[in-house]
Amino acid sequence: MNKFLTARWQDLIMANYEVDPSLLASRVHAGTELDLNNGKCFVSLVGFMFLDTRVMGVPVPFHINFEEVNLRFYVRRTVGDEVRRGVVFVKEIVPRFAIATVARMLYGEPYECWSMDHERTETTVGYSWSRGDCRNNISVEIDQSVGVPDEGSHGEFIIEHYWGYTSRGHGRVDEYKVEHPKWELFSVKNEQIDVDFAGTYGDEFGFLSTEKPHSVLLAKGSEIAVYKGAPISG
Repeated sequence: MNKFLTARWQDLIMANYEVDPSLLASRVHAGTELDLNNGKCFVSLVGFMFLDTRVMGVPVPFHINFEEVNLRFYVRRTVGDEVRRGVVFVKEIVPRFAIATVARMLYGEPYECWSMDHERTETTVGYSWSRGDCRNNISVEIDQSVGVPDEGSHGEFIIEHYWGYTSRGHGRVDEYKVEHPKWELFSVKNEQIDVDFAGTYGDEFGFLSTEKPHSVLLAKGSEIAVYKGAPISG
């Protein structure tokens, strides 16, 4: 497989909400199924920094370092004896129009361009994104390192999905691999989540604005590689 994109993903805030699987049923692609954690179905709001971004090994001027916030859920696909655990994105938000347009038009990813900002101090991490009257932010205070999560733990489930699935239309679903080492996690405190889920992700997700997350995690992040995708058959 060929590496399409390399970067460093850093300071990943992950707010994880338990939802009814029926909420996501229409978004599950043929050939995949929802991946549950101890029988529970999750969506995750993820904010992070995209750093040292290179496409086919080449940095693109003014598009190297930027914020991203996405809403995602978890799926799995069985290929022979291998179970591929992956994610599907409801929406991915970045502050660069060119990135959003290329990702949406050429690769079918649900990217949009919004105004974005971030805050990083020795003790806090935060992300904000807005468009028109829809203004959102998520922030946490960094507590203690809890290390690499144990096998079978909730933390491992959230961060260790190494495949992505996206619809290309006309029944085509593409699968791509994401590669990175296991991430160190930190506990957090005083998390602030002020998000207009309906305005950002659609009315069906609006109830999340008043829901308490099942968990909020902070991952240190690492170098990553995204490989060129290929169509799958259902």
